[in-house]
Amino acid sequence: MDPGLRLTWVQPEDLVGHELRQAAEDGRDASSVAARWHAAGGSPAPPSAGASPTAASPRLRALAARLLDELAEFPSPLAELEPTPLDEIRASCPDWPQPAAPLTANHPEAPAPAGGPGNGTDPLLDRLHAAWLGRAAGCLLGKPVEKLPLHAIRALARAAGNWPLNTWFTEKGVPAELLAAHPWNRRSAATSLAENIDGMPEDDDLNYPLLDLLLLQRYGHGFRTADVARLWLDELPAGRTFTAERVAYRNLLDGIEPPLTAAHRNPFREWIGAAIRADVHGWTHPGDPAAAAEQAHRDAALTHTANGVYGAMFVAAALAEAATGAADVHQCLHTGLRVVPPRSRLAEAVRSAIETATAHADFDDVVDRLHAAHGTYHWVHAVPNAALLAAALTHADGDFTGSVCRAVSGGWDTDSNGATAGSLAGLLAGHPGRLPERWTAPLRNRLATSVAGFDGTGFDTLAHLTFQEVLRP
Repeated sequence: MDPGLRLTWVQPEDLVGHELRQAAEDGRDASSVAARWHAAGGSPAPPSAGASPTAASPRLRALAARLLDELAEFPSPLAELEPTPLDEIRASCPDWPQPAAPLTANHPEAPAPAGGPGNGTDPLLDRLHAAWLGRAAGCLLGKPVEKLPLHAIRALARAAGNWPLNTWFTEKGVPAELLAAHPWNRRSAATSLAENIDGMPEDDDLNYPLLDLLLLQRYGHGFRTADVARLWLDELPAGRTFTAERVAYRNLLDGIEPPLTAAHRNPFREWIGAAIRADVHGWTHPGDPAAAAEQAHRDAALTHTANGVYGAMFVAAALAEAATGAADVHQCLHTGLRVVPPRSRLAEAVRSAIETATAHADFDDVVDRLHAAHGTYHWVHAVPNAALLAAALTHADGDFTGSVCRAVSGGWDTDSNGATAGSLAGLLAGHPGRLPERWTAPLRNRLATSVAGFDGTGFDTLAHLTFQEVLRP
C-alpha cells in the first residue's frame, strides 16, 4: 500500500466510528460492537476529514468490515417513524400535496439568452436565472469557512468588520495570528475570498445541479434511480464525490445495485448529500411540490435513506413552491414540511428551528440554540443543516442577503446551506437584477466544473436549459 495515499470516505476502519454514531442517533444499541472495536485498537470517526491519518492493519480493516455488516443487522426503533420507500413516506404524510397540472399548455417557449441578466421575456425564466445565481453566490460565500467551527467563523468575520455577516469573507484586516489559528478551507481560499473571486469555482454544490440537468435531458422526468447511477458512471469523476455519494459510487463498482447502494456500508446515508442534489427537481416543477419531492426521492435513493432522503424532498418541495412566484418564504417552508414524515427527526428539527427563529430577534441567539440542540450530530448531517437552513430563511423573511448570510454564519455545512438558501431566496427575488450586485458581479456569469460540456457556462444559459426541462412533457 502506498503510504502517501489515504482514500477518503470509503475505508472500513474510517467508517466504523461513523456507523456507531449513526446507530446512537437512530436508536440502535451498538455498545457491544463499540467495545469490540475499541478493544481491538480501532479509532473513533475522524471529526472532519474523510480518513484517519494512517491506514489500519489488514487485521483491523477486516474486523472493521465485519463490524459494519453486523451493525447493518441491528434494527432501528425509529424505522416505522422514518421510512425510506416513497409509498410509505406518502402514507405517513397526512398533508401530502395534490398533483398539479404540468406547466406546458399555453406557456410560450422561452427565447435563448441574449447575454445579459433578465433579458428573457418569461417571468419563470427570470426566476430560474436568479435561482442559479443565488445558488452560486450562497455556495461561494460559504466555501472559505467550510469545516471551521462556529466560534472561528464569528472571529474571522468580526476581525474584518463583517459581523453580522453581510458580504464576502476577506483576509484584509484580520490579524495573522487569528488566520493561523483558524485557516480558511485549504481548497477554497484561493478562489472564494473577496480579494480573489473571479467567477464561480468548481464545487459539488454546483456540479450536482448540472448533472441533474443532464439527467433530465437524457432520461426525462420519469427517470429511474438506475438512470442516476448510469449517468454518474458516465459523467461524474469518482474523485469529485464525497461521503454518501462516494460510498454509493464504490458500491456500484462492486456490483451492488440501487437501492442497496445507499445502505451497504454507508454510515453517511442520512447526511446532506442528497439535499444538495434537489434544486433542479424543485425548479422544474413550479407549483407541483409533490412531483418535485417524488423526483428528488428517486435521485436520493441511490445514496441516502430516511432523513437523508427527507432533506432532499424538503428542499425540492419548498423550491417548487417558490418557483411559482406567488408564495412567500414561510409558505415555501410549510410546503417543504408537507412531504416529510411529521414524526421524523428532520421534521421535528425544522419545526423547532422555525419556532426559534420566529421567537428571537438576534440570529446569533438562534444559532446558539440550534447548536445546543443538535451539536451531537456530525456537521454534514441532514438534520442540523435542514434546521439551520429553515431558521435562516425564516429569520431573513425572504431577503436575499439576509438568507445567505444567516445560513453561512450558522456554521456546519456552510457552502451547502448557503447554496440552498441562495437558490430559494433567488426564486423569491424573481429576477437576477433584484439580487445585489456585490453578490452577482464577481461571478462573471461563468462557473468552473469537471462535468463535461458545462465548464465556463453562463448562468443565463443554465437558466434557459432548466426552463426547457420545465416545459418537457
